[in-house]
Amino acid sequence: MKTILYSETGNPSVLHLVDRPVTEPRAGDVRVRIVVGGVNPTDWKSRRGTSPGEALAFADVVPNQDGAGVVDAVGPGVSNVAVGDRVWLALAAYQRANSGTAQEYAVLPAERVFLLPSAATFDQGASLGVPAITAYRALTVAEDGPTRLHPGALDGKIVLVAGGAGAVGHAAIQLARWAGATVITTVSGPAKAALATAAGAHHVLTYTDSDVATEIRSIAPDGVDLIVEVAPAQNSELDLAVIRNRGSIAVYANNGGDQMTLDVRKHFSLNVRYQFVLLYTVGIEVVQQAAAAINEALLDGALPVGADSGLPLHRFDLAHTADAHALVESGVTGKVLVDVSAA
Repeated sequence: MKTILYSETGNPSVLHLVDRPVTEPRAGDVRVRIVVGGVNPTDWKSRRGTSPGEALAFADVVPNQDGAGVVDAVGPGVSNVAVGDRVWLALAAYQRANSGTAQEYAVLPAERVFLLPSAATFDQGASLGVPAITAYRALTVAEDGPTRLHPGALDGKIVLVAGGAGAVGHAAIQLARWAGATVITTVSGPAKAALATAAGAHHVLTYTDSDVATEIRSIAPDGVDLIVEVAPAQNSELDLAVIRNRGSIAVYANNGGDQMTLDVRKHFSLNVRYQFVLLYTVGIEVVQQAAAAINEALLDGALPVGADSGLPLHRFDLAHTADAHALVESGVTGKVLVDVSAA
């Protein structure tokens, strides 16, 4: 089978296309024929490491966490999926050398494999994983909020999504709106505003405007209930200016810097909760709960992808996975997909 791998950290040129034998699933594992793979920032960050030429945990690694395809074989003890099922994957490459989705057949634990509703496309399935589960987690950590999303779960709540044109921001807008929230988002300019609007945000604001806090307060006079935050270092002052008493700020990335300064007294006075979100260590139970709710949202038609839905798709074939990584690393807006095999 055709496989992309790397044996040291570095730029996209460390990714190589090789031929490898198809492996058999062991107990608890599932083999999936990958139709479409997804590339996320976490994939290129893992590949690049902190410096070129670093040793890896394994002799070589097949990259990419997300994808969708068809179950090709199952190992003993697997009951959640069967041969022939259409599925989507999450955390495929996490702590495993050969399970990433940049290959024709991936073998991974059954607990990371989820049925793809018949109405959903493989493109949708490959666009879930890291972005959608991260967004789901961010939307379910508030002190006064739901622990599970469903239609009506966020009725009466106001959610602010920072960076609504990004993949996680896009999913957060869609899931929050599906759950009944009023959704405000901040973006950098008109092009991204159009995407956030297409995703379903009720109010789209430019974060560089000097009066953006006033604009948010005009929509949410008592403050917003929950902030889904991509750039805490840049946005900490804005977040404090618009969060309500006992509001929560869910931080899932460090865009704009690793260090942030908080006014302790003002946060005290508002009983603000910060919740940091990292998908790798959140726990498989949370991932599975999120996947179940995401599938409900898919059935309701709440998670479309493509430019008309606010998430432009950029496509590559498997042999050009390095180009796909380079495009994500460049900060492209939209979702980068890798076409691996025919549907």
